[in-house]
Amino acid sequence: MVRAAALILSLLSAPIRPETIDFGSRGTVDLSTFGCRDVNRSTMIQRVCYDATRGTLLVAVRGSYLHYCNVPDETFDALMNAPSMGIFLNRVLRISGADGRYACRT
Repeated sequence: MVRAAALILSLLSAPIRPETIDFGSRGTVDLSTFGCRDVNRSTMIQRVCYDATRGTLLVAVRGSYLHYCNVPDETFDALMNAPSMGIFLNRVLRISGADGRYACRT
């Protein structure tokens, strides 16, 4: 009983920090400005985070995040409403490649 109370107390007193994603040499992204959604209808995509103000899209694919920039709202909406999110990701976002239209330059 004492252990359970101590555990609960430690969880409640732990500092709350914003969730971040580390992209290694490209730096860390703070998710506090993103709207994130867990995805359960795709076998490929687990989570999608989008910052509409910046047009930044983060897609969790099999445990790793892919980072896309300058993504318009329409493209994000199309991804979220696509019959197959994986096919949309491969045909629209990934096809642009590292130097493509949604590549993050900085």
